[in-house]
Amino acid sequence: MMYSSRRKPVLYFKEERKFLSGKCTIYKLFGLCMVLLLVSLLWLQLSCSGDMSATLHEDRRLQQKQPPPPPPCPADTQASAADDPSWGPHKLALIIPFRERFEELLVFVPFMHTFLNKKKIRHKIIVINQVDHYRFNRASLINVGHLESGNDTDYLAMHDVDLLPLNDALDYGFPEGGPFHVASPELHPLYHYKTYVGGILLLTKKHYNMCNGMSNRFWGWGREDDEFYRRLRKAELQLFRPSGITTGYKTFMHIHDPAWRKRDQKRVASQKQEQFKVDPDGGLTNLRYQVESRQELTISGAPCTVINTKLECDQNETPWCLLG
Repeated sequence: MMYSSRRKPVLYFKEERKFLSGKCTIYKLFGLCMVLLLVSLLWLQLSCSGDMSATLHEDRRLQQKQPPPPPPCPADTQASAADDPSWGPHKLALIIPFRERFEELLVFVPFMHTFLNKKKIRHKIIVINQVDHYRFNRASLINVGHLESGNDTDYLAMHDVDLLPLNDALDYGFPEGGPFHVASPELHPLYHYKTYVGGILLLTKKHYNMCNGMSNRFWGWGREDDEFYRRLRKAELQLFRPSGITTGYKTFMHIHDPAWRKRDQKRVASQKQEQFKVDPDGGLTNLRYQVESRQELTISGAPCTVINTKLECDQNETPWCLLG
């Protein structure tokens, strides 16, 4: 009995040792799993960091290759009202006879809008865009501009799109005494003969009606201004020109490039003889045209109205309205 009672504790210790040994194994496995998990997480973090770094590096490289975005056009912030009643009772219709010279128009409209605002001239810019298939007719387009300018304007400027005034002393005010030739022969960079009245001419609507507008017979470039000078004399209107301007032929910038846009100076059929004659009856009274559409545009903050116009031509009267 003594022997048997002493053997039981030995069995108990062996079983306890086995239990502890099994428990240690579980802890070891658990610890190993935790180590493996930590290593995996560390590897994943390092891998993601490497990818992110590579991505950022690639983004920087692409950004360096791409050109910087263009700066915003500063003129877009210069829009201002062109019809402030506090500037006076008169309002100018700035009429631009036009066809296809868009690069010049993009310069002209914001330039003139700023120039006239600086001088506190109430105005609206009207572009008469010829969209028919006939030759360009500057005089007829100015007639259209006069008729379509509205009752809110009381004087007009017959203004070439390629001529920009550089001297702030030039007067664009209401020409009450008579027509005012802004681009006088003493100042125009190209044309210097005494009877020249082209480029920029201001006159009241009343005086323009007294002349019956301009002749519609001049298709192609040139001579319509010379004929209009005779109309001014026939209407007994006194012509005024700038005085006290000391900038001479540098008073204006002429932005037309003759190498890029050649003028239509061809004289066909009887046009050679007819171009020097006075047109006693034609003008506003026999003008024929159709307005295709009107568009209100803003060019670099400057508002303008584009009137797309189809002129009509009586080929029995002026067969030279078409070439060929």
